Amino acid sequence: MYFGKKYFKKRLNDYCIVQSRVTMTTAFSSDGAQAIQRTLGTLATVSSTGVETLDEVYRIEETCTFILQNQLHKVALQFPDDLLVDSAAVAAKLEKSTGAKMYILGDTSYGSCCVDEVAAEHVGAEGIIHYGRACLSPTRRLPVMYVFGRRAVDLERCVDSFREHYPDTQSHVIILYDVLYSFIMGNLQHILESEYANVVMSQISADGTQCYSPRQTDKPHEEAQAETNPNQTDAQFVRKFGRQFALREGSSLEDYRIFYIGQEGVTLTNFMMTFNQCSFYTFDPETRAGRQESVNINKALMKRYYLIERAKDSKVVGILVGTLGVADYLSIIDHLKDLIRKAGKKSYVFVMGKLNVPKLANFLEIDIYVLVACPENSFLDCSEFYRPVVTPFEMEVACNKNREWTGEYVTSFRDLLPGACSHVEFPNPDPDADGDDTDVSLITGALRSSYWNNSESQDNLPGSSLVQRNPTLTVAQTNPAASFLASRSWQGLEQKLGETPVTKAVEGRRGIAIAYEEEGNS
Repeated sequence: MYFGKKYFKKRLNDYCIVQSRVTMTTAFSSDGAQAIQRTLGTLATVSSTGVETLDEVYRIEETCTFILQNQLHKVALQFPDDLLVDSAAVAAKLEKSTGAKMYILGDTSYGSCCVDEVAAEHVGAEGIIHYGRACLSPTRRLPVMYVFGRRAVDLERCVDSFREHYPDTQSHVIILYDVLYSFIMGNLQHILESEYANVVMSQISADGTQCYSPRQTDKPHEEAQAETNPNQTDAQFVRKFGRQFALREGSSLEDYRIFYIGQEGVTLTNFMMTFNQCSFYTFDPETRAGRQESVNINKALMKRYYLIERAKDSKVVGILVGTLGVADYLSIIDHLKDLIRKAGKKSYVFVMGKLNVPKLANFLEIDIYVLVACPENSFLDCSEFYRPVVTPFEMEVACNKNREWTGEYVTSFRDLLPGACSHVEFPNPDPDADGDDTDVSLITGALRSSYWNNSESQDNLPGSSLVQRNPTLTVAQTNPAASFLASRSWQGLEQKLGETPVTKAVEGRRGIAIAYEEEGNS
């Protein structure tokens, strides 16, 4: 159950009061005491995989077939930190079996769940083998093979947990899972399908076309699903985040509950935000325990709605490029720039690798940031940041009058592009309107402009700083960033040419800043 726009507006004031009590982080300035007193945790020691199981865990035979079939001579092997201990042994086996040159990517430009095509192209790789957990975001430049690996899981305990929570054998349940446990899904389905007639098993589908309407089908995937579950007839397909599953004809997602296998993390959060109309029950293979997820989705959505209101109040927006490998990332950047311009705001694009608090604190002119990243990396915890960070969907809700806040949440930016299943057209200009649409901010209580500029007058000036003036407001800001700089008391080093006398060079201080030599020992 979720609430709509009126509920969030009613509860927003209470949330704003709580937000105002949050203390600002000390990341911007510190006396060094925290760095001295901070306790550093150590990473758990990761043992290497045994030689006898290396071929099975890392699918050496299938990987060699992939390399030979695609005639690859240079291959990039992308490992997460916890699997780097096996990287040399895997690379040696692959080189010996295929004769191709292997390059190990030990670090990623952004998140390790995404395929790092940029790093692979630096070494001239013709293909990528991605190991470990993956978000399954589609790529475009290089052929990719995923090797998820295998995490230990007690299948019998997992089945018992399922039976305990769903005693009714007619329950409608969708089974989702972390990719690390995909290898047990065949056995799990074989056990459950004899008892539960309405259980839907999701399948991995990392082929790059994941933006499908629930009522769209295509023959190859329909046949594949029918082979794995012959009881599913007259099905409609849902394809999200590299998974696909079939619902019975006449049913919808609201009619199903979701059983998730995996640990608590970004993958589970992504599923829960997207399928927020379904109840979740999770089984953690590490602890061998199941539980009903009691995360208050309404509270999480209320927090996101607060960020949408912050986006409506903003005048200068920073577009953070959080991926260079996910397909159509350039298209969504262009889409956001056009959307922000039509809403009467100014945008700047930032490419700065992995984000942290000090990096974003350098740009005080920015009112809010929008992060372009894969669905699992889009939910950035911005509580410590100087300015909030929102997703492309939240920015579109703030800028596009035609997109109403209904509780539905879109985490994949590809679904927002023209032609996608969640695309909403920008409103057409009303010739009778005077362009004086204004409203009151729910956060500050001040009058703000809601001027929607859909004219073609600025289409030939993609980099222009000009923003059309709202006739209702008395002041029009032509360049918000320049106006902010002019209002600052310190604007950088000033040359003051001809205003200071010329002097000879003199010897400066010696030592370090905390204690110069001429200051003595006192």
